[in-house]
Amino acid sequence: MVKIRLMTINDWKGVEEVWKEHEGTNPVDDCEEGFTRYLKRNPATSFVAVDGDRIIGTILAGHDGRRGFFHHVVVAPEYRNRGIGEDMVNHAMDALEKEGIQKTALVVFEDNDLGNGFWEHIGFTTRPDLVYRNKYIK
Repeated sequence: MVKIRLMTINDWKGVEEVWKEHEGTNPVDDCEEGFTRYLKRNPATSFVAVDGDRIIGTILAGHDGRRGFFHHVVVAPEYRNRGIGEDMVNHAMDALEKEGIQKTALVVFEDNDLGNGFWEHIGFTTRPDLVYRNKYIK
């Protein structure tokens, strides 16, 4: 039976395993050090889906004090289409609301049809008036 629980720093190995085939991860941020730093900054808002002792889903969720952000909402392929992703999102949104956050945002690759379909299905909208930009500091 799959359960959703709070993500902890000790979950790194299982999280890393789920992320291996997730094309949105990168070695700059999504290493053990970056994961640990994120959870220390956001200790009560990220969740994992577990089946027994195996982590089969992740949602990194945090905020900057006014806006929530979701990263790496991933469910192992063999567990998809069971409502697990939506359940993790709901847990994260409840946790963010408890911290006074009223809105959350995320980034999805334009050609990620599965991901974009998921977000549309659960009521997330697109912002065609925005352009996402980033730049590495180093």
